[in-house]
Amino acid sequence: MKKYYKTIDSRIPKLLALSVGIFFVFSCTSYAQPTQTTKNSCATQFSNSQCVDNLKQILPELKKSQVVYLGETHDSSQDHQNQLKIIQELSKNNPKIAIGMEMFQRPFQEVINQYIAGKITEAELVEKTEYKNRWGFDWELYAPILRFAKEKQIPVLALNTSSEISRKVSKEGIEKLTNAEKQLIPPITEIRLDNIPYRQIVLKAFEQHQSAGHGNSNSANRFFLAQVLWDETMADGIAKFIKANPDYQMVVLAGQGHIVYGYGIPSRVERRIQDSNNTFTQRSVLLSVPDITPAEKDKKIADFILE
Repeated sequence: MKKYYKTIDSRIPKLLALSVGIFFVFSCTSYAQPTQTTKNSCATQFSNSQCVDNLKQILPELKKSQVVYLGETHDSSQDHQNQLKIIQELSKNNPKIAIGMEMFQRPFQEVINQYIAGKITEAELVEKTEYKNRWGFDWELYAPILRFAKEKQIPVLALNTSSEISRKVSKEGIEKLTNAEKQLIPPITEIRLDNIPYRQIVLKAFEQHQSAGHGNSNSANRFFLAQVLWDETMADGIAKFIKANPDYQMVVLAGQGHIVYGYGIPSRVERRIQDSNNTFTQRSVLLSVPDITPAEKDKKIADFILE
């Protein structure tokens, strides 16, 4: 596997500011939480997506896709168990597989590389990536996936924007980033904010907290900008990997909110790949039925939804 990530100093101060805390909660989970939904209501509400109750139904299709998105609810143990099962099955089909994870931030790529190579322990991985402060969900939800990756020598990519940058953008705007900070994100010209339905979904979550005194129009705009910055940064990492390693399949683990309708990550990866031959394929799976009002009547929320 070609390496395109450079080692970056990971000694960055801890966080989080309140504004980013709110952003973190809503950007990943809140507007796409699973709900207790019957099979009929899944098929009715999301008629353009395929509602399934067995992974075997979707694996043949996933095996043919170069990028597979597994949209999770972060604290759902069932979602993570299904992620591992899918990764295991796909790796049997194609040993050249990589895992992209929202849960780790770009500056810590070298730490992950060291863990996969067996140079550091799992405890050191958790400590040196500052996992508990930067992500915080129970480590054991993700640990089996990382252990399997280490066992099979599967590359794991840290996809997310660093918390320091997210916090600064959320509070001050992207124009306040220093040149050094800009080197850790995609070019500003690639940060696209023109998806109106996506903006409406994200800001609906933001508005739920305005009554608690957490927002105004400027902060709402920055909230959406910070969400898109996460999306573009993750898409940038995925696209670079695929371009450098065209024979690899990548499985992306991210919150449902970054995957629904392809608005967050998938469309931004496709934009970067610029596949004139139409050979690049992506498939999205929501690992539980989302509690979300369809944004566009004729647009599927995902390729597959697990019930």
